[in-house]
Amino acid sequence: MVSAAGELAVGRRASPGVRDRLRGLLLRSEPLRGYLLLSPTLLVMIAMLIVPMAGMVAFSFFTQIYFDIDTTPTLNNYWTIVKPGAGASYLGIPFPFETPIYLILLVKSILMSLVATTIIILMAYPMAYFLAFRVTKHKILWLIIITIPFWTSYLLRVFAWKVILGFNGVINSGLISIGAIEEPLGFLLYNPTSVVITLTHAWLAFAILPIYVSLEKIDRSLLEAATDLGDNPVERFLRITLPLSLPGVISSSLLVFIPTVGDYITPAQVGGTSGIMIGSIIQSLFGKANNWPLGAAVSIVMMLVVTAMVCAFLWSVGYDKMKARGA
Repeated sequence: MVSAAGELAVGRRASPGVRDRLRGLLLRSEPLRGYLLLSPTLLVMIAMLIVPMAGMVAFSFFTQIYFDIDTTPTLNNYWTIVKPGAGASYLGIPFPFETPIYLILLVKSILMSLVATTIIILMAYPMAYFLAFRVTKHKILWLIIITIPFWTSYLLRVFAWKVILGFNGVINSGLISIGAIEEPLGFLLYNPTSVVITLTHAWLAFAILPIYVSLEKIDRSLLEAATDLGDNPVERFLRITLPLSLPGVISSSLLVFIPTVGDYITPAQVGGTSGIMIGSIIQSLFGKANNWPLGAAVSIVMMLVVTAMVCAFLWSVGYDKMKARGA
């Protein structure tokens, strides 16, 4: 009894010591305090992002046998994507693979995404510039107005463009009513152009906000100094404003490019057979084709290619150097 009571007393005396050491460690280590605050978010990211990603990587090495999954690790799914064969060509580019559809659609998706991203940046920059340099009152109201269309479902906005561009849609009806055309234009819908138009509208606001933040952070005294030194507005923009806003432009480009490459809702609704993208084939593999391992392998290949492109892009534009200069 005495021994047990003594051990209990020692344990009670030790507990405050452990708490004190933990408290002291937290007080001394700022990074540890930061990670502690981020821990709920990190747990959500691990549960909702890392675990599913690891599962998809593991699945890509399995084999679909009718309705069963053979969990024996194999590279057959990746070999299906890159297996040499007679192949085909797209835009004059040869794809000498037995099943070239996967890589052709990947290249097509990247090109369509690049076009949409370019158009979005060209449209977003003037709007962000207007907000940063011309709007002096009620900026929050302007930002809310820009985001109003995004209060509705993404799918509803895609359906809206389907109605606008349709055979009997708003554009065709309007052109017929003013006598500009006699018959509806059939090329407005179910092609890559309609996909790019819809993606441009869907992601425009996401590009405006990062560019606006970069423009808003520019020290106005630099612009005044450039004016005092004799720069006209165009020279001032090219020498001061544009270089200092490039981090925002780059962030917006990546924010738009990465998700649009794998989009499958937009091409499914407005793309038709000629506007199909890599996301459509992945969705089909996980759905009607019932080949989850191959779908996982195609997804992994797409992510690796996009990641390599993003890394090469950031290296080529010297993004780290921009951040180091405080741009």
